[in-house]
Amino acid sequence: MTAPLHLALDWADWLDLLGHFLQMSLMSVGGAISTSSEMHRFLVEQHHWLTQEQFNQSIALAQAAPGPNVLFVALMGWYVGMNAGSTAAALFGVLVTMVGIMTPSTIITYTAARWGHRNRDLRAVRAFKQGMAPIVIALLLSTAWIMASSAGAGAAAPIACAVLANWPLWLAAIVSGLIIWRTRIHLLWLLAAGAVLGALGLI
Repeated sequence: MTAPLHLALDWADWLDLLGHFLQMSLMSVGGAISTSSEMHRFLVEQHHWLTQEQFNQSIALAQAAPGPNVLFVALMGWYVGMNAGSTAAALFGVLVTMVGIMTPSTIITYTAARWGHRNRDLRAVRAFKQGMAPIVIALLLSTAWIMASSAGAGAAAPIACAVLANWPLWLAAIVSGLIIWRTRIHLLWLLAAGAVLGALGLI
């Protein structure tokens, strides 16, 4: 268990947080989850505003809960505010991160979707859509790598050591991926199975 953080954030820090999430919104090809590796670098490694455990919990809770996956950003803002010492700061953190991640991408997506629909038969538009697919997949894989390789390992531990030390988690992730890919079993059943295995201490 990581010790809780005690932050002293001023207005410059909050503006820095807003500005960075505005920038990440412009990079969020494939959704906000594709920028989580950059969020990790900014929040955990550079500023130390979140612990690794809080970062992982934000993504895991948002992915498991019903509703939009972008809610993990709200959870990160909540944790930053709670680390700053109050519920009011946590609510303000939610506001800052959600406004930052949603505003530019929403405006651009709306404008681009209207233009793309009008010009959907153009060769350049079709090529752009096909070319973006591997980029989105690579961003998602980088997120999975950061989360999986950091579980239970210290900041200085090599990634290979983290992988070997947590082989049950890697095995569970690979098996789950194969089941989802090759069967029609609902994801919620796999989440429930993972919860049971975790409660039993098997992963």
